[in-house]
Amino acid sequence: MSLRYPLRDFHMDIFSCDVLVVGGGGAGLRAAIAAADAQPTLKIGVVSKVYPMRSHTVSAEGGAAAVIKTGDSLDEHAYDTISGGDWLSDQDAVEVFVREAPTEMLQMEHWGCPWNREPDGHVAVRPFGGMKVQRTWFAADKTGFHMLHTLFQTSLKYEQIQRFDEYFVTTLLVDEGRCEGVVAIELATGRVVAIAAKAVILCTGGCGKVFPFTTNASIKNGDGMALAYRAGVPLKDMEFVQYHPTGLPFTGILITEAARAEGGWMLNKDGYRYLQDYDLGKPEPKPVLRSMELGPRDRLSQAFVKEQEKGRTFEGPYGHYVHLDVRHLGQKLIDKKLPFVRELCLKYVNLDPVREMIPVRPVVHYMMGGVHTDINGATSLSGLYAAGEVACVSINGANRLGSNSLTELLVFGARAGRAAAAFTAEAPDASSSVATQAHDEEAHLERRFRQRDSVRSGETERIATLRTEMQGVMEQSAGIYRSAPTLEQGAAQLQSLQERLTRVGVDDRSYTFNTEITSLLELSYMLDLAEGIVHAALARTESRGSHQRTDHPDRDDQRFLAHSMVHRTSSGQPRIEYSPVTITRWPPGKRVYGR
Repeated sequence: MSLRYPLRDFHMDIFSCDVLVVGGGGAGLRAAIAAADAQPTLKIGVVSKVYPMRSHTVSAEGGAAAVIKTGDSLDEHAYDTISGGDWLSDQDAVEVFVREAPTEMLQMEHWGCPWNREPDGHVAVRPFGGMKVQRTWFAADKTGFHMLHTLFQTSLKYEQIQRFDEYFVTTLLVDEGRCEGVVAIELATGRVVAIAAKAVILCTGGCGKVFPFTTNASIKNGDGMALAYRAGVPLKDMEFVQYHPTGLPFTGILITEAARAEGGWMLNKDGYRYLQDYDLGKPEPKPVLRSMELGPRDRLSQAFVKEQEKGRTFEGPYGHYVHLDVRHLGQKLIDKKLPFVRELCLKYVNLDPVREMIPVRPVVHYMMGGVHTDINGATSLSGLYAAGEVACVSINGANRLGSNSLTELLVFGARAGRAAAAFTAEAPDASSSVATQAHDEEAHLERRFRQRDSVRSGETERIATLRTEMQGVMEQSAGIYRSAPTLEQGAAQLQSLQERLTRVGVDDRSYTFNTEITSLLELSYMLDLAEGIVHAALARTESRGSHQRTDHPDRDDQRFLAHSMVHRTSSGQPRIEYSPVTITRWPPGKRVYGR
């Protein structure tokens, strides 16, 4: 990378590249590799606030979906995805996704991803929730771990890819309607740098940490969503927040859906497989015992709430829970196909699932919504792209099917990388205003964080206090079930928290690994996104997928077969508009899964 603007008046380094990827997880690395393959002469930067192998992709467990077996088809994968998304998925994007998924998965195979095998050597697949047939590729129950290792090792072959590890991006550089780079803080030194680029790809993941109980790592604060939102790009379908039905009550750590795919049972406090009492969307009048645990995640999470209301759940120090029972699977199968589940239980709950049942509860897992993009990852801001959970393309609609997300990282990460590379061919170099904007951002950060008065009793708010209150507001107002009164109350509380954010004190004046500063920036990102979620949920007066309104219990295709678009306004209150869902071949119908 060259130092393009060595201006002595500016106390910062300004680097330049052709394509800059923000985020070093699965989508980011796949985008960087795709851009390098598309245009080998390009200079590509990857900036990440953590070392890439610590990205949250590493914690994905169950598998990645793609058609490969006889008896399956692209149309069936598409239909399962569209129906599972409660008909809010853009069908042109879904068709692209299912068509390119097998190619991407085989590419991972060629790069060395150790997929589980059948005895005859063919790739093994397992069933997953909401899928008609077995199509989920897996590497034991550490699929994301192995995929991220494979992508990271592959990226090292490309000399033109330069990484900026442990750099925290604070803003996008935008001039005359075009994204031209970012400003970031080097965490090890506190140095503010600018990275100019002809194209920027956001691959920063979701924002599950706006909720108190989540499978998401502490780094998933919605950075990329907030950066795009503040730059004028709308966020799409933010009201659709997926709860995973099996998280550990205290930590929120995920117990993978693979545990149920291999035959695990969900039991209430009476030892009863309660899911047979609920409409999970199967064609049969009642779910069959062998497959009821593989209903869609949103409906399993909703069934838990109903069991809790009936007094059929356990109550512990961290709330209500039920049991996931895998004991009958036996130690041999558990150690072969679910070794990480056993490891997590032993380390974090001090129990052995070979002999004991696992306490679980629904926890926030995934954001169906995100930065609005087209099928090539392009946003409404020229030069800005997005892929992975940060983006909403939209294939997931109102509810993502398990094992689609890891494949989505590959398919749309690659498409965004290729599109960004093509864009650079016609894009001019960054304008001279990049240096000025970068200097302004540096001055803003210095004023905001470094030169604050000392903490004065009674006048300063605390980061942890506001974050805890925000998470509580989101759980109460925008949880598994919502209503107008709770959402309106939540919106008012979040507005108050935004005002209190300006009074947060920063005690740490050091420059080296100042986590207090980054925590405050992350909190500001999360509050913006929390408001977007609540306002979008309040405006959608229907129930669809993961968005369940107790005051509007039915799906309303006449008014709401549409994507919500959350726009930032000068008043601070989000503005909600709607855009049509793309329907190609499958008209909206009853949502079902299974044969």
